[in-house]
Amino acid sequence: MRGSRRGALAGLLSVLSVLAACGPAPTREPAPGVACARGTLNGQGSSAQANAVQLWSTAFQKACPGTTINYEPSGSGAGITSFIGGVADFAGTDSPLSPDELEQARTRCVGAAPLVLPMAVGPVAVTYHLPGSPQLRLAPATVAAIFSGAVRRWDDAAIRADNPGTALPSIGITPVHRADSSGTTEAFTTFLSETASGRWPYGASRKWPLPGGVGVSGSRRVPDAVKEKEGRIGYLELSYLRGTDLPAAAVRNGAGEFVVPSSRAAVESVGALGPDLRLSVERTTRRSGAYPLALVTYEVVCEQGLAVDKAPLARAFFGYTISSQGQGTASTLGYAPLPEPVRRAVRAAVDRIS
Repeated sequence: MRGSRRGALAGLLSVLSVLAACGPAPTREPAPGVACARGTLNGQGSSAQANAVQLWSTAFQKACPGTTINYEPSGSGAGITSFIGGVADFAGTDSPLSPDELEQARTRCVGAAPLVLPMAVGPVAVTYHLPGSPQLRLAPATVAAIFSGAVRRWDDAAIRADNPGTALPSIGITPVHRADSSGTTEAFTTFLSETASGRWPYGASRKWPLPGGVGVSGSRRVPDAVKEKEGRIGYLELSYLRGTDLPAAAVRNGAGEFVVPSSRAAVESVGALGPDLRLSVERTTRRSGAYPLALVTYEVVCEQGLAVDKAPLARAFFGYTISSQGQGTASTLGYAPLPEPVRRAVRAAVDRIS
């Protein structure tokens, strides 16, 4: 253990090398200051964070034999329901819990409010399938008009105004949206309702508010649905575009800049941390270089009330995910690490799990 700690401090080993170097003792650490614990932890929820959770789980389990982290990307709404019902030990969600959900979760957590821990920031990409895969620029009002059905063809004047000089095909538009209860949908519809100047009258919701289009369950199915037919357009967390040849539109921010989604650009839209650990997203930000269509993904877990064999493991696993090593590992997939003051505040909350 001392050897791996010296290697990590010297910066000579990668994160996974540090994890693999830990010895067989059950107290070894996947990263400095994060102890292992044995047992099984079951989570459900947000598919937007599933790629990060898979990476974290693989690294943690490799360092901690006797540990199993299961995560089902069932969607934020389903994950919260499973957590409240005691089916899942924790829930992943891209939207804060409603007052009713918080009250139900309090009952699950033996009378105490659950911890809702911000864990990563992810850009929500707007992807599309057009001949030649042109790099498009889209203003929020244009995105709203496309997904509401007000703009129905790719050579519409609104899209041409955002893309002067770009050849646009005269084909119909088919929006692809999530069919399940989705935090990504809530982030997307919140963005449209806050930025689209009246072109989106449907508000913010985890459930897609309009008929029509193509509905699919889970983020993983969005790229395939978009790619299936020319003219389609959809929204999804950026990491799901890796390994595809689908483009992501540059979205206009409050400063008038068209910005391509990236982890660095997404974190520029992050605002203040509230006393309940809710991390705000400034979707109308005028900060230069900010990508305004971003989401914060959270883990919901009981501070008190977990089974005696679950609490140490939850504390250890989330201690790793919120460590600088865990945050850096997720950044390889396009998730933005939390700002350092936020990371420290979340780590303090994780340490209270008992």
